Amino acid sequence: MEFCRYEKKGHVVTITITRPEVMNALHPPASHELDQAWDQFAADDDAWIAVLTGEGDRAFSAGNDLKYTAEVSRLPKEQRPNLAWPKGGFGGITNRYDLFKPIIARVNGFALGGGLEMALACDIIVAAEHAELGLPEPRRGLIAGAMGVHRLPRQLPLKIAMGYMLTGRHIPAKRAAELGLVNEVVPLHELDGAVERWVEDILACAPLSVRATKEAAMRGLHLSLEEAGAQRYEWEMRRRTSEDALEGPRAFAEKRAPNWQGR
Repeated sequence: MEFCRYEKKGHVVTITITRPEVMNALHPPASHELDQAWDQFAADDDAWIAVLTGEGDRAFSAGNDLKYTAEVSRLPKEQRPNLAWPKGGFGGITNRYDLFKPIIARVNGFALGGGLEMALACDIIVAAEHAELGLPEPRRGLIAGAMGVHRLPRQLPLKIAMGYMLTGRHIPAKRAAELGLVNEVVPLHELDGAVERWVEDILACAPLSVRATKEAAMRGLHLSLEEAGAQRYEWEMRRRTSEDALEGPRAFAEKRAPNWQGR
């Protein structure tokens, strides 16, 4: 891969955007490459958790590569490359609504525009204390069209979200944590350790239980409590008939750590 790095260690996959020269901003080729990475993660039954991050310590991702977009716009129409996003959306993740494995955003710097939109599509955000988040698209004549205009008002109080979206202001990592947008903020040198703690705590849980929990929570958000409880969730059906559903109670009764198989 040219624009990202896919690494797997045990049950954990780390996907790193490798365009630090442009603060890990994405152009369409990078988004399509990331889409392939997310496809690979989704298809691997032995991959239980993903961590998304950017190379270096300046930026998680500065979002859309506007310099690339500007350069392409100057080309004759017949010479312009395809600027369409992949099926998974910006970075291959913002439109991926059927991936119920947990994803952690390791925010090591600026997460702006599409960068924040990718982080919003993750389940947990762990940020370095120097990081800044924001959706500054209106300052560039754009909108946060990779679901940012929809996700941020669902993850923050409405007036707070609108205040940041309509002004393009940045949210310092500490303030983002106070607002509930970020799970944990640590100094940069402690970021890997903090992410690892979240990973280990998730790995202590049965992977099918984690997926069933994520699916039920996300698919039930727009439903009434009664409707959400009445739905049939695919991963919950799988969990109920799994070996791990038996392993958990047995391990508890035998006073030992469970040996999760993910099946």
